[in-house]
Amino acid sequence: MEKQAFNRFCSGFAAATHVVQWGGAEVWKVGGKVFAIGSSQDGSLLAVTFKCSPAAYDILQEQPGLRPAPYLASRGMKWIQRTGRESMDDAALEDYIRESYRLVVAKLPLKTRRELGIKG
Repeated sequence: MEKQAFNRFCSGFAAATHVVQWGGAEVWKVGGKVFAIGSSQDGSLLAVTFKCSPAAYDILQEQPGLRPAPYLASRGMKWIQRTGRESMDDAALEDYIRESYRLVVAKLPLKTRRELGIKG
């Protein structure tokens, strides 16, 4: 996934905010909580990091082109980083980003969701 496509896709989520941090990473948040990170060291394929369920984490971490997300997974968080397209194309990646957004929103306090105009 190209950086522009990643940012365009993530910008479509309700109350999503964007910041560039952590050495130039494209960081997408909702309610101040991260749901997707895109980073590229050499201008090649964007490495995309997303939150997932424990079951998805167990399966995805073993697939080529995917790995436990640096820093986040080492702290016990269920985050995966896609570094290549071997096991996950861009359409599947978008599905996982949608689920990451949903998981993050579900953990937000109800008051915060209401203030952001997010139902649920």
